[in-house]
Amino acid sequence: MSKLKIGDIVGRKSYNSDILFKVVDIKKENGKETVVLRGICYRLEADAPESDLIVQPESYVREYNDKINNKINIKMRSLQPSRYGYMAKKKFYRDLNINSGLKFQRPGKVLHIDGDDDYLNTCLEKYKELGIEAVGVHVKEKDQPSRVYELLVQHKPDILVLTGHDGVIKDENGYSRLDNYRNSKYFIEAVKEARRYESNYDQLVIFAGACQSMYHKIIEAGANYASAPYRVLIHALDPVYICKKVAFTGIDRIISPEEAVSTTISGFKGIGGIETRGKYRDGYPLEPYK
Repeated sequence: MSKLKIGDIVGRKSYNSDILFKVVDIKKENGKETVVLRGICYRLEADAPESDLIVQPESYVREYNDKINNKINIKMRSLQPSRYGYMAKKKFYRDLNINSGLKFQRPGKVLHIDGDDDYLNTCLEKYKELGIEAVGVHVKEKDQPSRVYELLVQHKPDILVLTGHDGVIKDENGYSRLDNYRNSKYFIEAVKEARRYESNYDQLVIFAGACQSMYHKIIEAGANYASAPYRVLIHALDPVYICKKVAFTGIDRIISPEEAVSTTISGFKGIGGIETRGKYRDGYPLEPYK
């Protein structure tokens, strides 16, 4: 009987515990137990035999989280202010004088569908911090194709996120065969369903994918942005930073993929996309009673 339990934080001995995972399932097939894992900071899904796993002490988990967060903070500080929110935030909260009139602001609205409930809550907190209206729904990756259309009809967003966890089996055909990806096929089908709802790339902006996802197939399905061009790990908040760039860029401007990707934690190896129109609008006048 397995000594591990659901919720344990573990590392893989064969990888020197370079990535920490949460145990999400323990499967028994043909007399062998396989432990299903999901990254605690990266959107990676994997599995391993129990013999390759070691439970991590709380002190190391804290150290690991601090290390990842410090890395992210350094990355964010390295970006030019105009690329990372400063100008958008300044515009959003700017003082309006009597000559310019009283305007109000409408950043794009986000529907964020996530296969990981913990990551979803983390993303929703970040959206709130950034001043973006966002609705979050926890839907397992395999169920996203069947749920996305009804959720789009219900919430009518400007920007859609389809994410969760993914991973690729690294054999000789690993990158070229869709069946070698854990959840890419679900993201692809969900994007197709979303495009059945709205085919116009400017009307509905779509981000889809997770760690090591089959990037080019997700883009071909109809996503504006996707992961992962170099089949690397992406951070849990990468979709949020793409949404932020789109939500706070004016509808009169086209965002280059290089500009959008430069705001993410993972960069061009983790995230890519196509030219996309911004979703931010100014309004006038602001009523005096609000």
